[in-house]
Amino acid sequence: MKDPVPTPSPSQLSQRSAFFDNAKVMLVVLVVLGHGWEQIITVDAPVLRALHNVVYAFHMPAFILLSGYFSKSFTGRPDQIRRLVTGVLLPYLIFNALYAAAYYYLRGAPFSTNPAVPVYLCWFLIALFLWRLTAPLWNALRHPVATAVVISLAAGAVEMGQELAMARVLMFLPWFVVGLRMRPDHFARLRTAAARCCAVVVFAVSLCLARVLSPAPSDDWLSMSSGYSALHSTPLHYLLGRLALFALSAALVASFFSLVPGRRMRITALGAVTLYPYLLHGLLIRAAEKAGVFLVLMNWGPAGTALLTAAVVPIVLFLSAAPVRALARPLVEPRLPRWLAKPTPSPARRARPEGSPEPLPTRQDQASTSPSSPVMSADR
Repeated sequence: MKDPVPTPSPSQLSQRSAFFDNAKVMLVVLVVLGHGWEQIITVDAPVLRALHNVVYAFHMPAFILLSGYFSKSFTGRPDQIRRLVTGVLLPYLIFNALYAAAYYYLRGAPFSTNPAVPVYLCWFLIALFLWRLTAPLWNALRHPVATAVVISLAAGAVEMGQELAMARVLMFLPWFVVGLRMRPDHFARLRTAAARCCAVVVFAVSLCLARVLSPAPSDDWLSMSSGYSALHSTPLHYLLGRLALFALSAALVASFFSLVPGRRMRITALGAVTLYPYLLHGLLIRAAEKAGVFLVLMNWGPAGTALLTAAVVPIVLFLSAAPVRALARPLVEPRLPRWLAKPTPSPARRARPEGSPEPLPTRQDQASTSPSSPVMSADR
């Protein structure tokens, strides 16, 4: 009987890895670009607002979907929990304190002493920590995506505080669960010539729609951090608006993955280190804001926007460079202190009778420990 799921060849595995690494690099570029654009958007820049809204409609959903896809093998084993702590929770605590200090010194904001309240872009790390912890639960449910959508919509019915970025954790939850349910063949279907043609149309229509609606929707709708009351909406309008955003984001996310190159390129290797530009670029933005760089760019009008846009890729390359990574590694990839870490032998070693040969690693073990498994290399 023919195997219905043929084993991929090494070249296919390499192409698949290149595809995901390229996607991660492109997404972190969009994250940096979006945060830069935020600093120079004015009421006199409807085109920039439209571009910003289109990017924000899909770049974090796509990032979160990849996070879910690479959390498939997470079952809560002690070694996985340890990697989750060192790869996500500790960087969150470190950079949350750094950004709190940056906001205090550069913006004059009150110094945040509550580690449970994410500062700036650190919300994604604590959200990823919570999402990944719940992965076994979603894998056990019969209708996980539908359940996550209901939870996401219901989250807008109440006003939540800033602790643990709970509003975003719940409102972005469906994208993580969709990622858990994705299979390699789903991505393969998005990479056909017909799908790419449709993707171009989707982005073109979305940009036109965003230009017509500009300046709506507001950042509060796109950031998924506010309920219907804070958005000055009614429950019905909020429900319809969120469903419309879900549909638009789904089309844009699918279109984005359709346009991601599958071949290895010069930037592909950076897909394994995207956590560095993600965490570090916000410090540059806050420093540039303090220095008045964005005021100058705003005064330059379209030329300033073009200059900022052109600078994003070099900034990402700089923050991904080996010397920068070497300096920032203790912060981005901290080690769990020996006195705090308990040795955790693998399940196979614990179950192996004394004197029996060492078993070969399973495909699942390889996937969970591969550096290319997690989005932004967070789950090593």
